[in-house]
Amino acid sequence: MAKEKKIKETTIKDSPAKETKPKNNSNNKEELKDLKEQLTSEKDRVLRLSAEFENYKKRKQRESDDFKKFANETVFRQLLTVVDNLERAIFSTKENLDEEGLLEGVKLTYKEILKFLETFNVKLVEAENQPFDPNFHQAVTQAETDEFPENTVTTVLQKGYLLHDRLIRPAMVVVSKKLKKEAKETKEN
Repeated sequence: MAKEKKIKETTIKDSPAKETKPKNNSNNKEELKDLKEQLTSEKDRVLRLSAEFENYKKRKQRESDDFKKFANETVFRQLLTVVDNLERAIFSTKENLDEEGLLEGVKLTYKEILKFLETFNVKLVEAENQPFDPNFHQAVTQAETDEFPENTVTTVLQKGYLLHDRLIRPAMVVVSKKLKKEAKETKEN
């Protein structure tokens, strides 16, 4: 019985929930209506933000695609002047057979190309008479010689180039090697 009394007491104690209910239902309905309006406006705001973000992503992707597509435009625009000079040289050889003039035109075009490369920070790899460096040189063959110290670049077969200090093409070179005849003479003695 003591247990039943405790249960009844707890249920009686729990019943004051009626007291916590607001006495005015109209205030409650207005608050609920306000909350629903706030919820609706927040949903709209979130939807708008989501749509704006999607539009932003699409716009950035379009800009990125356009940038990739036209990034080299200035390079090609400057290269067109070189093409124009070569076309003039070809046209002038058809009119007269002045070989010296043609050679001079080709030299000027070559200088213009080098100037063009400089504007885009393309630099020549120094190789001739330099110690062989596998980071910048590609050895094609070795030449036995006593004119150069061993592992020195004696001849450049194809020039190498750097772009902003990054190797874009190694120089193809011939590297010096000690003469074998000296080694044979020391064995014979």
